[in-house]
Amino acid sequence: MSDRPSDETFDVIVIGSGAGGLSTAVTAAHQGLDVLVLERDRLCGGATSRSGGWMWAPRTEFALADGVDESLESVKTYLRAAVGEHYDEARTDAFLRAAPEMVSFFEHQTALQFVPGSKICDIYGDLPGAGTGHRSVGPKPVNGRIFSRELRRIMAPQYWETSFLGMGIMAGPDLAGFLAASKFRLSGWIHSAKRVARYAFDLLTTGRGMHFVNGVALTARLMQSAVDRGVDIRVRHNAVQLTCDAAGRVTGVVTETPRGTRRFTARRGVVIASGGFSANPSMRRTLFPHNRSADDHWTLAPQTADGSGIELGESVGGVFDASGAAAAAWCPVSLVPYRSGRTGVFPHIMDRAKPGSIGVRRDGTRFANEANGYWDYVDGLNAATPDGEVAEAWQIADARFIARYPLGFAMPRPVPKSPHLRSGYLISAPTLTELADRCGIDASQLVATVEAFNRNARQGQDPDFGRGSTPFNRYGGDPEVQPNPTLAPIEHGPFYAVRVVQGSFGTFAGLRTDDRARLLDTDGSAIPGVYAVGVDQKNLFGGRYPAGGINIGPAMTFGYLAGLDLAATEAPASGSAPAA
Repeated sequence: MSDRPSDETFDVIVIGSGAGGLSTAVTAAHQGLDVLVLERDRLCGGATSRSGGWMWAPRTEFALADGVDESLESVKTYLRAAVGEHYDEARTDAFLRAAPEMVSFFEHQTALQFVPGSKICDIYGDLPGAGTGHRSVGPKPVNGRIFSRELRRIMAPQYWETSFLGMGIMAGPDLAGFLAASKFRLSGWIHSAKRVARYAFDLLTTGRGMHFVNGVALTARLMQSAVDRGVDIRVRHNAVQLTCDAAGRVTGVVTETPRGTRRFTARRGVVIASGGFSANPSMRRTLFPHNRSADDHWTLAPQTADGSGIELGESVGGVFDASGAAAAAWCPVSLVPYRSGRTGVFPHIMDRAKPGSIGVRRDGTRFANEANGYWDYVDGLNAATPDGEVAEAWQIADARFIARYPLGFAMPRPVPKSPHLRSGYLISAPTLTELADRCGIDASQLVATVEAFNRNARQGQDPDFGRGSTPFNRYGGDPEVQPNPTLAPIEHGPFYAVRVVQGSFGTFAGLRTDDRARLLDTDGSAIPGVYAVGVDQKNLFGGRYPAGGINIGPAMTFGYLAGLDLAATEAPASGSAPAA
């Protein structure tokens, strides 16, 4: 930075370095444009780097290679049923047509390589057109040693709470190998030993794990793709103002940096991709239910996801739209206390569907199909929580469950549970009645709930919520448990509980855009020179969660479309007078 001039000009300026921002940057640079990425934090990746990295992208070449050739209309049929009244025809059509192109572009032209989600089902399998696989792709794991030390210094590490002591674990065969170890299978022990040995070697030689998976693999591969095309990535550059010419066209960005304020000019346009507002307590109080204080909601997004990008968009005439089923991508989370005083945020993604556990409120009753999506779990919790109360629940399990599966951040055997019991994260008691007393749950109702659940679970049935009735439910269970892989009685003491609260992966309310990701004004007209992608853009699916990866899939796709549109846009004649 010391040799940089105070004012610089680029074709495109991208604010933010998550999936949407980096997708835009790589696509625009591949088209020959000069691109600058401004990242406010000291590390790149944003909430994307903390995610599983999977993206919902139907009808890709990977599906075709497996013999799955779906029509565009079949996917739309599912989305119309899942999204309902908030279905957006124009943007949905643009997304579904461009997503396969986006995946092929990155797979064949960049450092981003994919693995297919051939078994990952859409969440609402009872709706017409629901997919039973082949609609998702995820980032291929990568050895971090292929990246330069300079680039690795600004890459986010694996998110601690979803790793094993910092070692990333990918859903699928990798995770299955670790779970096999909890069942004392030799194959599981061999897999776990190899992975742990490799991780230990990486720590000794580089100070961090070098087996990049999930969101870290996605952002790392995107960053390398950007650097390969000459994209200039600058961290600790906080965009505080958009500049416009006399005609109202957005022409650049004013940033605060460690070396002072700097102004950057964009010949073609500015792209807002700064991560939404889930870390903004004031906006959460206004838009999220049951949010009276900052501690009523815990997000997995970094603290930089504070709505600053939305403010930038509004400052040039953009419209913030909070309509839809929900303002956020809900996720149930539990709070992990550390000796340092830090509170970790753990997302309950895969444990809820495993057989032998249920979620209950303080009144001792269930409120949702625990094996449905994480959004549905919190949506049900929000609906069941009376006004004025905190949206909280307890995930209840027995000794058999906790030996075989994770319960929140508490890993199955042979990992000891004692640290979590001492910290109070994990609560245990010999009987359900005593467990209820320790948690503050209605004891008689909890016992009645578990007794009713057990009677039905032995028959493989859940008449209250239909758990295990869809392919998505069953995929998240344990195939060795029959007749319903998501159901088993809770009957072997001691019993355990983890407190779960309202959380999120990001936000759904956002800036209105068109089918090319251009920012729209109050009249629905595109504002020249400015785009919004990622969760700064209003959610494509009306605030609902029809499938896993519905944040990253549209982020990558509309970033790709924005990059193409910027390349097709002629730069205005030089000499336009700036207005502000």
